[in-house]
Amino acid sequence: MDNKTVKTKKSIGTIASNYSFVLIALGIFIAYLIVNGGATTWSGVMNILRHSAVVGIIAFGMGLAIITGGIDLSVGSMLCLVSSFGVVVFNATGSIFVTLLFTLAAGALCGAINGVLIGYAKMPAFIVTLATMLIYRSVAQYYLRTTGVSIYNMNGTLSRYNAFYGFGQAKFLTVPLVGIVLILVTVLMVFMATNTKFGKTIYAVGSNERAALLAGIHVDKTRVLVYVICGLLCGLSAFLWMAMNGSVDPATLGKSNEMYAIAAVVIGGISMAGGKGRLLGVLFGAMSYTIIDKIIASLGVDALINDTIKGTILLLAVFIQIMLPLLRSRAKAK
Repeated sequence: MDNKTVKTKKSIGTIASNYSFVLIALGIFIAYLIVNGGATTWSGVMNILRHSAVVGIIAFGMGLAIITGGIDLSVGSMLCLVSSFGVVVFNATGSIFVTLLFTLAAGALCGAINGVLIGYAKMPAFIVTLATMLIYRSVAQYYLRTTGVSIYNMNGTLSRYNAFYGFGQAKFLTVPLVGIVLILVTVLMVFMATNTKFGKTIYAVGSNERAALLAGIHVDKTRVLVYVICGLLCGLSAFLWMAMNGSVDPATLGKSNEMYAIAAVVIGGISMAGGKGRLLGVLFGAMSYTIIDKIIASLGVDALINDTIKGTILLLAVFIQIMLPLLRSRAKAK
């Protein structure tokens, strides 16, 4: 075997390794086409992008937190809290723009609370976000109880309601607008991670915190900013949820979203140990999980077993993530 052939095989292997999330997503999509058969339509394919938007955007924030060596278990409850009060703000103002500003600001504030406790108070990310997961949903549910209604409903009589709700259902050249927002967020996040000093700082903190400190990086500040960004993305997701659904049930909204976001991150190839992975993989991870959901629905599996299947897939993804480096190191040793 000549050197050119060896180099070509190594290059193909490197590409396959670095972009394995694309192959995984493609494989899952092919499985969906096989299971769904002739019932698959272009509109159905575009719905995958639409249904991936909320969790996908949240997953980018989760990805940043995990890259720094942390985690954010509060993202589902944050989505619930911000969207709940977003409905209140919209009903009070009738303004889409004010509602967007509120959801982004409220999300950033919730993220900042997590960030300050983790970055400056040095509290474990798992404990902090576990606590705020309970707090954020509890606040949303308690406020709803004081209003005497059972759900946060956007007021359909407001002049801007149709435009707001219409945005959530609208398409541009058959592509859902909320899906386009997800793609734009993907481009922005990938650019930030690969082409900015701050992006490189995030990876440095997750790879080796001590070395990052010695290099003059403000580790605490970086952690705070990461959680603020995570909150901002949750705020944007809350805005999109409101536009897509027109109502918020704090008892159910965001339930298990932290798990789905983590799954999207892991399937997307980001290491749970921190410091490694490509943010582009998060988009494919989120869509993969959405496709898995649709495969389960197409097979007619009982809805009560849905999370069992998803949980198993998450365990397999983490197991594969752990085993691949071990197999590579043994192959090199031989």
